[in-house]
Amino acid sequence: MSEFEYKQVLVFRADLKMSKGKIAAQAGHAAVSAAQDAYVHHKKWWEAWLFEGQRKIAVKVPGEKELGELEEAADELGLPHALIVDRGLTEVPEGTITCLGIGPAPAEKIDRLTGKLKLL
Repeated sequence: MSEFEYKQVLVFRADLKMSKGKIAAQAGHAAVSAAQDAYVHHKKWWEAWLFEGQRKIAVKVPGEKELGELEEAADELGLPHALIVDRGLTEVPEGTITCLGIGPAPAEKIDRLTGKLKLL
């Protein structure tokens, strides 16, 4: 894994108990939206991540509070990110914050925020 200098981390709320399909859909939203943010604000990071193979890691936090704290920290560090708010068409009510995509960005920068979180 040392060949990867860039990555994207998708952070999910463990308290929502979403199905595998719902998690997959939310992961897609978070990955695309955060990558789009990187493309606009950090194009060199986006290009390097794309070239390396688009490494993604899925982790979890206990709930919405922790997700919000991570979003604030990502913003303060200048990391591309996207908070995903569900439309409420399937498993969770409209307006539910489901996950956060961080990156793509240099792995060491993202690890400052997510390095100790448990894998999903």
